[in-house]
Parts: sequence; structure tokens; C-alpha cells
Amino acid sequence: MSSHTRPPQPGIRLRVDLGGDLRPHRSAKIEAHLRVDVAADGAPTDLPAVQLAVIIAVDVAEHNRAAVRHALPSALRALPDRISFAVLGSGPEPVRCYPRGDDEWAVADREERRRAAFVAGSLPLHREGPRPAGYAAWVAGARALLAGRPVSVRHLVLITDGSSAAGDTRLEEELNACAGQFTCDVFAVGADWAPDPLLTLAERLHGTAEFVDDGLGHAITAAIHRLRRVHTPHLPIEVTVRPSVRQVSLSEKAPRPHRLGGLLQPGRPHRWSFPTYQWEQGGRDYLLTLVADSDADPLETELQFAMVSIGDVHAPVTARWHLPGQSPPHDPAGADSVRGLNATARMRSALRQGLVALQEHQRDTAEDRLGQAARLAARFGTDWVLEEIRTVADIEDAAAGRVRLRAVDAGTLGPLILRAGSRPGGPLADAVGARPGPRCGGCGTPAGSEARYCIACGERLL
Repeated sequence: MSSHTRPPQPGIRLRVDLGGDLRPHRSAKIEAHLRVDVAADGAPTDLPAVQLAVIIAVDVAEHNRAAVRHALPSALRALPDRISFAVLGSGPEPVRCYPRGDDEWAVADREERRRAAFVAGSLPLHREGPRPAGYAAWVAGARALLAGRPVSVRHLVLITDGSSAAGDTRLEEELNACAGQFTCDVFAVGADWAPDPLLTLAERLHGTAEFVDDGLGHAITAAIHRLRRVHTPHLPIEVTVRPSVRQVSLSEKAPRPHRLGGLLQPGRPHRWSFPTYQWEQGGRDYLLTLVADSDADPLETELQFAMVSIGDVHAPVTARWHLPGQSPPHDPAGADSVRGLNATARMRSALRQGLVALQEHQRDTAEDRLGQAARLAARFGTDWVLEEIRTVADIEDAAAGRVRLRAVDAGTLGPLILRAGSRPGGPLADAVGARPGPRCGGCGTPAGSEARYCIACGERLL
């Protein structure tokens, strides 16, 4: 364990790019791209293992025991010293397999790892008979167990073959109760699981969903090592809006798509807090959407619609309402950034929709959606999307969106759908470049970054 003290506040850089000039309307939508970069600023590379608690839950039927027989003991033997851990099996309700006896948690050392790996050989798995309780029961069990372990990072690793998913109607309700309590990675094994609930688990609990055909033990170990790279376990993004803003939403777009739940601050009706988790060094991209009423606002005046705050770093969201019937002189700096953010979201969605349509034998829809994904992937240079499409279709012209489907076994599409919904994406190319200089608000002429007056009309630059 490192003896260094991790700083309470990381180095944060925040940039806000507005999506476009606005037309007055009672329900006008304002979109902004938030780029957040976090640096550890000299902190040690690994989080001390004593600050982590991990549950490994095995939701696998007896006939799929081979998928975990060697992987689980291997992962347990690789646990870092002093990490808190527990192993859950099923039968059909979640049941604690390790530690044995009355203790809810084990703390890893050489002896505990050896005992846990041995006990995992007799892990209880559900057999024929009553259907297991569903994913909601696993999430609820993890929430109850982790509530008694107040450490910095609390995490669930759920290994599933899909056999507990039938009739699961409480998942959404339980996910609402788990918000902010812990994070979750999902590893799918076998061939009978449905992608959608697994993607929902990963998206709502700020983790990943991944199909593992081989190397499950390595995947579990890699997930735990990634947790140790977490520099800031919990970092809320706060958005304070002007009274004319009636709706606020925030979603993470990169590196992974995540839905963020906003919480109104008690006694502060215009301040929203969006919790985020597991910050490593690097950047994230968010799309902030505001719905505003322009009735009481002046036109052609720079207005601040929101203030975005992360720790001690703040950035305004500013725009102006333009006169009806007149074209705004230019798009604001950063408009391409927001358009790119929305386009990459459409690319992911089109890829996933195309694969789902192919799984459901809707070939015309599949070809259309995969063609859309190919066109956007060619535009952004997103090679992994093109490679995914090539597993099911021949790409005749990516830029034109022309693909020709091949015969594919529908049972093989689940892993592709899972990757389309959860695979990390890189930062947008136009999100990491230099920010453009200002333009004149009167005539739209570009100006240098240090300019104070327009060289064309002489107006002062705002």
C-alpha cells in the first residue's frame, strides 16, 4: 500500500461549447458540450486497496459451471492485499459463498485468497426448478451488503449467463434505489442472455457491460485493477440555471455512454447536481441540454443560462436570443463540437439498432441503420464501428452508407449489440483541438484570439 496521501481535489479543466444561436420560443432547447479533463497532479498511481470493497456475484446456471470453474479461483488468487471482498452464488436467490460463517466481508491476504479460491470450487449455482429472482435481486443484495462497508470505492462485478432475467420487473425501481451507492461491471457468458438489461445495468451504475467468451478470470482482475486507478471516486457536476430554464439534463457521451440522474438541491430550486463516479486521469465529454422559455428575456443580448461547476472550477453557459425572421450572423464557437457529439451518439445508436433489427430478421431496417452507422463512422474515422459492421455485412461505400448484409447466425449478435452499447469511445477530434477565436457579433467576421475590435466593421468584440 502506498504511504502517500491522495489530494482531496484533483486538477480539473472545464470547457463549455454552445451548440448554436437561439430562436426565441417557449420551449427552446439549448445544447452545450462539456469537456472535463482531470489530472492527478502528483498523486500516487494506485488507490490503496484498503479503500476498495468489491462483490463478485455469479449469476450462472449449473449447466454453465464450466464458464466460471477456473476463472473465479484465478481472479480471487489475484486480489490485491487488503481489499475487502465477498463472493455471491445463486440458488435461486443470491447467497453468500465467501466469507463463510457470520462475517459479511473478507479482507484479502495470502490465506484469505487461498481459502476463497478453494471454496469457490463448490460455488452454489441454480439448477432446474423455480426461476431465479432476476437482476433486481442481485443489485438489491449488493446494495444491502455494500451499505455496511463505508470505503471510497464500492463495486459489483456481476457474472451472468442470463438465466435469472426472466420476468424481472423490478430492475428499474431497484436501480433508482442504488443510484450513488456503488458502481457495476457486467460480464456476460454463454449464449442465452439478452443485451438490453445488461446495458441498462452498466449505464445506470456507471460501469461496463462486456461479453467474455474466454479469459473471464483476466477480465475480472483487469476490472479490479482499473478500480485502483480511480483518482476521484465521486465528483458531482453542478448546474445552476436562470429561472427561465425549466428542464435540465446531462449525459456522458465519452468515454462511455452513461445516463446521469440529476438531483435538485434542497432549498435551491435552480441548482441541479449530477453525480459522476470513478474518475481516472483523462477526459470525459458530456452533453448538457437546457429547455428555456424566452418570453421574459431580451433579444440580441448576451445572457447566462447556466453556470457549470465541478469542485472549485466554474464555466458559464451563455447565448443570445436572435430576432425572429433574421438569420444569426454565425454559429457560436464550439457549435461543431456539439454537432459532433450528437453525431457520434447517433452513430452508436444506429449501429445498435441495426444489429437488433438483424437479430429480429428485419433486414431492410438493419441495412438502413448499419448504412447510417457506416456513413458516420467514415466521417469521424471511427474504425471500430466499421469493423463491427464488417462482421455482419460487406461495406460497399462507407461514405455513402451503402452496405450489403450477409447471412449471419442470429445467436451470435448478442455480443455485438453489447459492445455497440457499452464499448468505450475516444474523445471527439474537434473536442480536443484549440478553441476557435471569436467572431464579430455584428458582421460575423472571424477575429484573432487576442482581438478586441472587429477589423471589418470596428465593433467591439464580446
